[in-house]
Amino acid sequence: MAVRIRLKRVGTTNTPAYRIVVADGRSPRDGRFIEEIGSYQPLLKANNVTLKLERARYWLSKGAQPSDTVASFIKRAAKLAAAAPA
Repeated sequence: MAVRIRLKRVGTTNTPAYRIVVADGRSPRDGRFIEEIGSYQPLLKANNVTLKLERARYWLSKGAQPSDTVASFIKRAAKLAAAAPA
């Protein structure tokens, strides 16, 4: 089973909103998923991504492949998490 970390659209027409989900690669974009690990609201200017970084790291350690967009979200969240305690 090829596990992917990708976006699932849940917004209405002209109001996009996405959930960051862990899903089987064979399931459709808005279909079944294994776990929801965050959200993305592109219409917001700041703080438009929420992500459970520990769960993302867990799934990456199990071999899940992130989409390009989600990979950039994970990279940005990791940078913010590293800078926050300092």
